[in-house]
Amino acid sequence: MFPRNRRLVFAAALGLFLAWSACTAGDLPMAKIKIGEKMADFTLPEAGSGKSRSLYDIQGKKAVAVIFLATQCPYSNAFNHVMADVAREYAGRGVAVIGINANKTEPAAQVAEHAREHNLGFPVLKDEGNIIANRLGASVTPEVFLLDSNWILRYHGALGNSAQPTTNPEKASDDEVRPALEAVLAGQTVARAETKAFGCTIKRQ
Repeated sequence: MFPRNRRLVFAAALGLFLAWSACTAGDLPMAKIKIGEKMADFTLPEAGSGKSRSLYDIQGKKAVAVIFLATQCPYSNAFNHVMADVAREYAGRGVAVIGINANKTEPAAQVAEHAREHNLGFPVLKDEGNIIANRLGASVTPEVFLLDSNWILRYHGALGNSAQPTTNPEKASDDEVRPALEAVLAGQTVARAETKAFGCTIKRQ
């Protein structure tokens, strides 16, 4: 038997390994919607209330950011404050943010509580059966699909910096999605329209 202190070190190391192994780089070719294509409408229930929400019901916005997120993924959780800050900062500039949870292991009640606990400030929808995740080819959390006012995909990929956010959440940033947001709001072409989303794989049915 290991001495107690060695068992604690081993358990901690194992926990870090499991968290790391749950993360993977998003594979860009998996995306089934391409830059420049129009995202089809979809309707999903909002976690907690169960109220149906449709993408095309969001009218009069200059951009819509659809973000796949998780409640249990340490990588996604490191970006909670980034998502919340982006939603708050850009709301007054005509940008809507929608969260989607497609993990089969995370029930709607847990998703709703997670959104409240972290003050996300935007609706989080529950994608039971991974229908929308499969349609779009979403693979990890967090993963962003940024649309313009005509529902055209202008950016797909990461929120921002992926330098050890699980151990240093304060380092998580929006430095990859922000230039895309600014370009869309200015009516300009997004210079870097695709980046690699990195995070925990979506737990599919």
